[in-house]
Amino acid sequence: MLGFVKEPVVVTAKINVNLVALTVLGLISRLWGLCYPRAVVFDEVYYGQFVSLYMKRIFFVDDSGPPLGHMLLALGGYLGGFDGNFLWNRIGAEYSMNVPVWSLRLLPALAGALCVPLAYQILVELHFSHCAALGAALLILLENSLITQSRFMLLESILIFFILLAVLSYLKFYNLQKHSAFSGSWWFWLLLTGVACSCAVGVKYMGLFTYMLLLATAGLHFWHMIGDQNLSNVSLLCHFLARGLALIIIPMGLYLSFFYVHLALLYRSGPHDQIMTSAFQASLEGGLARITQGQPLEVAYGSQITLRNVLGKPMQCWLHSHTNTYPIRYENGRGSSHQQQVTCYPFKDVNNWWIVKDPGMQQLVVSNPPRPVRHGHTVQLVHGITTRYLNTHDVAAPLSPHSQEVSCYIDYNISMPAQNLWRVEIVNRESDMDVWKTILSEVRFVHVNTSAVLKLSGASLPEWGYRQLEVVGEKLSKGYHQSMVWNVEEHRYGKSQEQKEREVELHSPTQMDISKNLSFMAKFTELQWKILTLKNEDTEHKYSSSALDWITMDTNIAYWLHPTTGAQIHLLGNVVTWASANAAALVYLCLSLWYLLRRRRNIYDIPEDAWQLWMSAGGICAGGWAVNYLPFFLMEKTLFLYHYLPAVTFQILLIPVVLQHLGDHLCRSVLLKSMFSALIVAWFSWVYFVYCTLSPLSYGQPALSPSELRALRWKDTWNILIRKP
Repeated sequence: MLGFVKEPVVVTAKINVNLVALTVLGLISRLWGLCYPRAVVFDEVYYGQFVSLYMKRIFFVDDSGPPLGHMLLALGGYLGGFDGNFLWNRIGAEYSMNVPVWSLRLLPALAGALCVPLAYQILVELHFSHCAALGAALLILLENSLITQSRFMLLESILIFFILLAVLSYLKFYNLQKHSAFSGSWWFWLLLTGVACSCAVGVKYMGLFTYMLLLATAGLHFWHMIGDQNLSNVSLLCHFLARGLALIIIPMGLYLSFFYVHLALLYRSGPHDQIMTSAFQASLEGGLARITQGQPLEVAYGSQITLRNVLGKPMQCWLHSHTNTYPIRYENGRGSSHQQQVTCYPFKDVNNWWIVKDPGMQQLVVSNPPRPVRHGHTVQLVHGITTRYLNTHDVAAPLSPHSQEVSCYIDYNISMPAQNLWRVEIVNRESDMDVWKTILSEVRFVHVNTSAVLKLSGASLPEWGYRQLEVVGEKLSKGYHQSMVWNVEEHRYGKSQEQKEREVELHSPTQMDISKNLSFMAKFTELQWKILTLKNEDTEHKYSSSALDWITMDTNIAYWLHPTTGAQIHLLGNVVTWASANAAALVYLCLSLWYLLRRRRNIYDIPEDAWQLWMSAGGICAGGWAVNYLPFFLMEKTLFLYHYLPAVTFQILLIPVVLQHLGDHLCRSVLLKSMFSALIVAWFSWVYFVYCTLSPLSYGQPALSPSELRALRWKDTWNILIRKP
C-alpha cells in the first residue's frame, strides 16, 4: 500500500528564461529609485487629491473616467498606511513624511514593468519567432516615455497593462480554439479577455477603443466559424453564448461592480456632491443628509419647502425671492411689471422657503391628517418670508424676452390681476396618482392660465438682481429639459398660521431615511451620467498639444524640476523607436496594398499562411494603433502627449512584425539576410544609445548641467528647462 513512498516525488516545470529575464529587467527599469523625487510630479497633484478623498471616504466625481484606476491608486495608499492628510496644491511640493511615496507609485510601476513580458508573449501568440518577440519586449523596455509614465502615480501604465493583457488573453483563447475548445484553459483565457477589457475601460474610457477592436475581431472569427461545415448548429450556438457571456455580460457586470465598490467606499458628503441630485446628496453621510434627516416624505398642503433646480448648471440653485422688485424699465428701454423679483439663488437662505397652499383654502398649515399633493394637483406657492404668491403673466422676462416674467404678486390696484395657480406634474412618476415626495420626485410647475413652465434660464441678472440667476415662464416647452424640473430638498410640515411664529418654526417630524429609497442602480445611473456629461472648462495648457504633434514627437511635457539643481523629468519618447514605428506602419500599409493588388490579379508573392499571419498581426498591431489614435482627431478636449502612449505601444509591436516579414520574404539570398541582420543590430544599438542619453530626463537623475541640457534639445519645440546662472 505504501509502495509509492519508495520513489521520490518529482515535479518538472518548463521555465521560459526569456520571459523571466524580461520580467526582471522590466521590474528593475520601473522600480529603480521609485521614491525619487520625493515631490509631487505633474498629474500626481490631480490624482493625489482623489487618493486622499478615498482615504477619508469622501465622495467625489471625476469627469475623466470610471473609478477603477483611482481605486487602484488608493489601494497603494491604503497598503502604505496613508491617512489622506496632504495638501495636493502644486507640482513640485515636497511630500510630508506621512505620505508613502513608494507605495503610492508601486502599482503603476508594476503595471508598466509587466507590459514588457506581455509584449513578448503577444508576438509569440501571433506566431512570430522568439527573436521577434524578444525585440518587441526590449523596445517596450527601452521606451523612455513608458518608463517615465509608469514610475509615478498616473493611470496610463495601468491602462496599457490591461489593454495588452486583454490582447494576449484573446490570442491565447483563439489559438486554443481548434484543438481545445471548451477546455479549462480555453474558458480561462476567454474569461480573462472579458475581465481585462472591463478593467481597461474601468481605468479610462480610452480602454473602450481596444475593447471594440477585440469585439470586432471576435465577431470576424465567429463569422468564419459559421462557414465551417464541421461545426453543428448546437456547437455554434454554444460558441456564440460563451463569447457573449465572457466578452459582454461579464464585462458589464464587472463595470457595475467598480461603481458599487466606489460608492460603498465613498459614503461621506464632500465638495463634489453638490452637483448631484438632492436624492443622491441625501444618501451620503453628513452634508445634506444631516439637514434632511427626519423630513416628512410626502409633500402636503401647508408644507414648507425649498425647491432646487435639477439641472445644476451653471451652478446649483434654489427658487428664491426677496422684497426687491423688478425695475420699472430695463436698460434697453423695455418695461416690467414692477413686481417682486423671483430668482434662483446658489446659496442656502431663509428666502428660499416656500409654502404649498391649497387654492381653495386660506390656511398655511398642514392639516391632521396631512392631505398629500399628487400629480396633476393645482397649488399656489407662497413665499415664506414675504407671504406673496408665485406668479407669472404675459410680460417679457428681463433677460429672456421670448419668455414670461416670473414674480411674486404685489397688488398695485391696477388692471393686472394675480395669476398664481400652478399645476404640479411629477416627471418621474410611476402612475398618475403618484404623491409628490421630498427629494425623490422631480416636478414641473405648469402655469394654469398661460401653460408656461417654471424654468431656470441660467442667465445672471444685473446689479439690481444681485447677479442671481433668472427664472422665467417658458411658453413653448417642447419636450423635457432639466432646467424646467425642480425637486423638494428641505421640507417641514407647517404648524403655525402666524407669520412671525412661522419664520422661526422648527420641529422634528417622523424619521425618514432617504438613502433607503435610492437604489444602487439609481445612484450608478446618475453618477455615470455626470461623468459622461460633466465637462470642466478646457483651458489651454502650456504642455497641451494636438494629435498631429504626437507622431513626430514635436512636443514634450516637463513633469518635474528640482528647485535648485538642473535635475528634471520630462515625458519624452525614444526618438529612434518612434520614428521606426512610423516607418513600420507606413511599410505595413504599402506592402498590404501591394499584396492586395497583386492577389487581385492572382499573383501570390508570399505563401497563404504567411499572408494570414501578416494580416492577423496587422489587425492587432496596426489596428490597435489606429483605434487608439484616430479618435483623438474628433475630440474637443485638451490633449497631451501621454494620450498617445496606448497607440504608440501597439505601433512599437508592429516594428518586429515588419522586420521579420522583410527578413523572411524579401531578403532571399544569404548575403542579403546577413546584411539585414547587421542593420538590425546597428539600429537596435542606436535605440539603446538614445535610451541611455535620455535616461536622465526619464529618471530625473543624475542632474545635468546647462550645456548638457542644451545638447538634449534635439528639436526646437522641446521645452527643456534650463536655469539662468
